[in-house]
Amino acid sequence: DKNIAKGGFRFANSLYLDAALAAVEKMPEDTFEHIIEKYVEMNVCHPFMEGNGRSTRIWLDMILKRSLGKVVNWQYVDKDQYLSAMERSPINDLELRYLLSQNLTSDTESREVIFKGIEQSYYYEGYEK
Repeated sequence: DKNIAKGGFRFANSLYLDAALAAVEKMPEDTFEHIIEKYVEMNVCHPFMEGNGRSTRIWLDMILKRSLGKVVNWQYVDKDQYLSAMERSPINDLELRYLLSQNLTSDTESREVIFKGIEQSYYYEGYEK
């Protein structure tokens, strides 16, 4: 019920959040490109006051796993490159798609991949490893 902004970027207006989330829900998940488009739109929705990045990265991995049998091996995704790509993704998601595609793995049941990914996610948000 509040509008959120970060670093000069304003996320979806709270008045339209329900409609925006409904639109994201309907977006296709059949290709890597479609899934990344959906991920970018969910990031723009930014439905939580805290924890959006961590939540949406887990959400992305669940969609990738269900639809493509892959997840992102986040421990190999450079923080600065990722954050820069995310910042630009609402305008053009090519950089983000490239960065994440280079770090996809079929090792979806690996505890190391899952837990290192969560650890890396906290690191992206400014927490120390």
